[in-house]
Amino acid sequence: MSYIVFARKYRPQSFEEIIGQSHITITLANAILQDRVAHAYLFAGPRGVGKTTAARILAKALNCEKGPTPKPCNACALCKEITEGSSLDILEIDGASNRGIDEIRNLRENVKFSPSKGKFKVYIIDEVHMLTPEAFNALLKTLEEPPPHVKFIFATTQAHKVPSTILSRCQRFDFRRIATKDIAENLKKIARAEKIDIDDEALGLIARHSDGGMRNGQVILDQIASSAIKQGPINSGDAARILGIVEDDVLFSFSCAIKEKDATSTLRTVDALVNEGKDVSQVVLGLIEHFRNISIAKISRNPGVLIDAGAEKIKRYTEEAEKFTIEEILYIIYTLSNTIDFIRKSSLSRIPLEAALIKLTQSGSIISLDEILKRLDVIDKSVAKVAKGPVPKNNEPSAGEPGQISSDVEEILGSWKSVIDYIKDRKISVASYL
Repeated sequence: MSYIVFARKYRPQSFEEIIGQSHITITLANAILQDRVAHAYLFAGPRGVGKTTAARILAKALNCEKGPTPKPCNACALCKEITEGSSLDILEIDGASNRGIDEIRNLRENVKFSPSKGKFKVYIIDEVHMLTPEAFNALLKTLEEPPPHVKFIFATTQAHKVPSTILSRCQRFDFRRIATKDIAENLKKIARAEKIDIDDEALGLIARHSDGGMRNGQVILDQIASSAIKQGPINSGDAARILGIVEDDVLFSFSCAIKEKDATSTLRTVDALVNEGKDVSQVVLGLIEHFRNISIAKISRNPGVLIDAGAEKIKRYTEEAEKFTIEEILYIIYTLSNTIDFIRKSSLSRIPLEAALIKLTQSGSIISLDEILKRLDVIDKSVAKVAKGPVPKNNEPSAGEPGQISSDVEEILGSWKSVIDYIKDRKISVASYL
C-alpha cells in the first residue's frame, strides 16, 4: 500500500474532530438537526485550518444513510465514498484551474440532474475567489435559486475578492487560526500513534512555525519524522535545523551583541548562518519574533500568557528585557521590519541584514519619550526666560554687553542637536524644517 501523509491520514472525519473551529461546527450541526441547512455557504480563512475538511464532513452529514445527521456514521457506503473522494454526488472543483465561464456553464447544466445515490448533490469550490467576473455572473442565478437537491460550499483564503453579489447569497463562516497549544497537542497524538520519538519542546517549535494551520504542522512533523536519522528523541535543535529556523541561542547572541555594540560579532554570526544554508529572510523574521518576545517580557506582568514558550525561556526573555529600554526594543523591531522590505527588493539578501545590524550596533542610546518631553519643557522655559529679559532697575533701560550669551541659550544650543538627531530617525522632513 502506498504511503499516506499525516495530513490525509489524520484528517478529521466528524465535526467533533475538527480542532479550533467549534463556533462553526456547532452551528452546522444545529442547522442539520433543525433542518435549516442553507443552500450556499462560504468558508473563509487561512490555509490549513479545516475549510475543505468541514465542507466534506457537511456533505457526508447530509448524504449519510442515517442522515441527514450531525454525526455521520463513516461506515455506510455513501460515507466511505465521500471519505475516499469517489462519490459522484460530491464534486470538488478547484477554482484556480476551473475559473472560466465555460466551466460554470457546465456546472449550471449539471445541477439539474438528481443525485446518483445520496440525498444531495454538493458542489465544493475551493479558492472560489479565483473565478473570473464572467464566471461569477454566470453562477449568480443558479446560486440564488438552486434545485432543492443541490448545496454549494465555497472555500477561500481571500474573501475580500469574492463579489458582494455572491457574498449576499451565502451564509459566511470565518475560520480562525488554530491555537499553538492545540496544534502541539494534535501533533503529540500523531507522534504517539506513529511511534515517533520527539520531545515536547520540538513539537512546540513545530506548532509555532505552523502559523496557525493544523495542516502545516502535520506536514512539518511528517518531514521531520522522515529526516531524523539519529538515535534518541528528536529535540528542538534537530527540528530547527531541518526547518531552517534560527536556534534560540543564536537569537540571544544577536540581542547581546546589539546591546554591547559589537558589530563584528553580529557579522560573523550572519556569515556562519549563511554558510549553513539558512534563509536570510527567516533569520530576520526570527529576530523580529525574538525582540517581540523581549518587548512582551518588558511590559507585561505575566508574559507567559502572550509568549508561546516554557517557563525557562520566558525567564530568559525577562532577563534580556532588563538590558533594553522599550524605546530601544521598538527601534530594533522597526529597523528589522524595514529590512524585510529591503531584502525583497534586493538580489543580495545578506547585505540588507548586515547593514541593519551595523546600524543597530552603531546607533546611540535611544532617549525615551518622557525624557524628550522633559528636555523640551526645559528648553521652552529657557526660551521664555531669555525672551523676557532682565527686569530694568530704576526705570533705566538695561544694556547687555556685546557678544554676551546667556547660559540658558547655551543649554538650548547644546541640547538642540540631540533633539534633531532623534527626530531625524523618525521623520527627516520634520527634522529638516526644525
